[in-house]
Amino acid sequence: MIPPEILVTFFGLAAAATWGAADFSGGLATRRASVYSVVIITQAVGLVLLPFLALYFSEEFPPMDGIFWGFVAGVAGSSGLLALYHAFSRGKMGVAAPISAVITVALPVVYGASNEGLPAGYQIGGFVLAIVAMWLISNTGEKGEIKRQDVFYPLLAGVGFGIFFISVDLFSESAVFWPLTVAKVSAVVVILGFAFFRKSATLPSKSVLPVIILAGIFDAIGNLFFALASQVGRLDIATVIASLYPGSTVLLAWIILKEHLSSMQWIGVVLALSAIALISL
Repeated sequence: MIPPEILVTFFGLAAAATWGAADFSGGLATRRASVYSVVIITQAVGLVLLPFLALYFSEEFPPMDGIFWGFVAGVAGSSGLLALYHAFSRGKMGVAAPISAVITVALPVVYGASNEGLPAGYQIGGFVLAIVAMWLISNTGEKGEIKRQDVFYPLLAGVGFGIFFISVDLFSESAVFWPLTVAKVSAVVVILGFAFFRKSATLPSKSVLPVIILAGIFDAIGNLFFALASQVGRLDIATVIASLYPGSTVLLAWIILKEHLSSMQWIGVVLALSAIALISL
């Protein structure tokens, strides 16, 4: 029998890899299409894929609390995403990304510790290394005065993502595919409403549509892997490992687009690997 520590690490890494691939694919798509149209379509892809998987695997419809937490996950996750994009458009990406990443991890770690007790000392050390790694990998090296808005919206984004992770943990014991479907429904509604209010969404060209669909598939699979990780192991461990997804994004950009990685980002990658080793012991 595979130990839970190995399973949660495996599924957490799978979530990080697929979410990173989703961000990479979505990032490519936003170069040729509206950000909001890309986000809406990627969420809609999950809305098609996840119920199909639920029917294929004959998953029973969960009780109402599972549906409720699926709804909360969708609203919180999509709100966090909108806050992060707002932070990117108004502030400094090199500040917004790492701040949101740290808050994203902090909330589930505190929640997990309060419900399951503190993890082992070496795992806590791994958490610290992972947070430093996320900061280094996400930081683009932007300099200058940091204003209040440079911090406020990343904090909101981190809170939204943190609540998403906690909500997934709360419904993953009873079912996975159906609550994630509900999450996608609520996410699409929230993002569509915001895009309509901002009048920001435009239809993408047919040439970029396959890349957007690919991003949506990766995103949905990443959600599934995280739900499995939180199901088989501790929420704090699952969250910290899955939140290393920026490493997957920057590595794909380095391999496929030949983008330059700074020395700080390489240090972040090494720290991330070290953190994974400590957490999975």
